[in-house]
Amino acid sequence: MGLVGGSSLLPHSALGASAAEKVRAAKPAEGLVRELFATLTAGQKLAMVMPWDHGADKGGIPTRLKTHNAAPLGKKIGEQFTKPQQDLIRETFKAILSDEESYDRISRHGKWDSSGSFEGNGIAIFGDPSGKEPFSWVFAGHHLTLRCDGNSQPNTAFGGPMYYGHSTNGHSDQNVYNYQTREVMNVFDMLNKDQMKHAVIVGSPGDGVGALKARLIEQPLGGIGYGDLDESQRSLVTGVMRTLLNPFRKEDGDEVMQLIKTNGGVDKLRLAFYKDTAEKGNDRWDAWRIEGPGFVWNYRVLPHVHCFVNVVGQA
Repeated sequence: MGLVGGSSLLPHSALGASAAEKVRAAKPAEGLVRELFATLTAGQKLAMVMPWDHGADKGGIPTRLKTHNAAPLGKKIGEQFTKPQQDLIRETFKAILSDEESYDRISRHGKWDSSGSFEGNGIAIFGDPSGKEPFSWVFAGHHLTLRCDGNSQPNTAFGGPMYYGHSTNGHSDQNVYNYQTREVMNVFDMLNKDQMKHAVIVGSPGDGVGALKARLIEQPLGGIGYGDLDESQRSLVTGVMRTLLNPFRKEDGDEVMQLIKTNGGVDKLRLAFYKDTAEKGNDRWDAWRIEGPGFVWNYRVLPHVHCFVNVVGQA
């Protein structure tokens, strides 16, 4: 099965939709954002609604496109929203995910990592969701930044850079993303010695903002190319891509695959496994990265999981 098949990568769409999923399909996240916006008081708007280009007045990155490790504007959900508003925010968050299992995993089984609770996270709205103006709804907390924007940000998957993580060692079965680590280990283990020489890089791909530099022009990249793998190896990589995209709603996954295709196709992607020092054993790489034109999925395993994602179309 080809990797650029878009919906072919997303088996959730082939499964029978639950009652909750059918409700979300009828009322997508962007509609819920508009519903929340209509309930906000003047004081709430002053505290958590910002202009579309907030933070970019001096040539910086707009705040709506930044990743955060806490409430994006410093105000927690439990501190500024009524219970009905909190319920709308929770449903919006669930609506950008594929199912309840994904919500349970990303919420760290309801513990929300160091945020401690759903109410310990925060949201911000940039722009105006009430009409046809561009807008972005950003949900952020410890080890988490997700958003939806009704495709206001052109040629950008997920509405902008995405961040997720968990404080537990990525090789531990207590880490909610350990299933991703195991699948990536399967990819590593299937490389032969010659491929491993190209795939293993001593050093760090960066973390935080440094990990998100999606390249939009042709240039040599480290690691091993997807096109240099044999058929069985490419199939394993396809499975990993499916696993990475499955937690998120189908339209976001489809947009990722379309942007990969627009940027030259899956053969332009490269895989690299990073370890901090040459002395480390190959069974304990520190970070894994899929990279290509306009694409970066940067997954750090040790000392705990940090994953930064940025997928954009070429100019």
